[in-house]
Amino acid sequence: MIVFTTYFKELIRSFRRAVLFVFILMAFYVSSDAQRITRLFDKDWHFFKGDARGAEQINFDDKAWRKLDVPHDWSIEGPYDENNATGRGGGYLPAGIGWYRKDFQLPDGYANKKIFVEFDGVMANSDVWINGFHLGHRPYGYVSFCYDLTGHLNFGKMLKMLLR
Repeated sequence: MIVFTTYFKELIRSFRRAVLFVFILMAFYVSSDAQRITRLFDKDWHFFKGDARGAEQINFDDKAWRKLDVPHDWSIEGPYDENNATGRGGGYLPAGIGWYRKDFQLPDGYANKKIFVEFDGVMANSDVWINGFHLGHRPYGYVSFCYDLTGHLNFGKMLKMLLR
């Protein structure tokens, strides 16, 4: 009987420790400020079909560029032509370079947060800049990817996101 009682007491003590540990973890999780905020970034982009020298620079003038919302696939606007480099596999659609630029602002309240931009898919060989800083190059297309913007932002001021 003594062996059973000792075993039972030890089992209860272990259970209490496990419950306490779970409550401590829950309290830490609830009190943490790690809340994810997702904002759509699809509206009010500027687009240029072709290569624009210096477009990655923050002071580049894009006023003549077409305004649109993404997702956008400029290639399907044509023209369809059997002589296009994409051939039959690409639907005889044109290929080439397109630029997208977006002006945006983040509130000062985001200054202590980690900020990422996530792309659901870009055709291929994409380059992304924020305020003239090259974030990276993706050689593959139609794959989601993201970049950490945290160290490259000026909160409360106008920012420029560029995609080639």
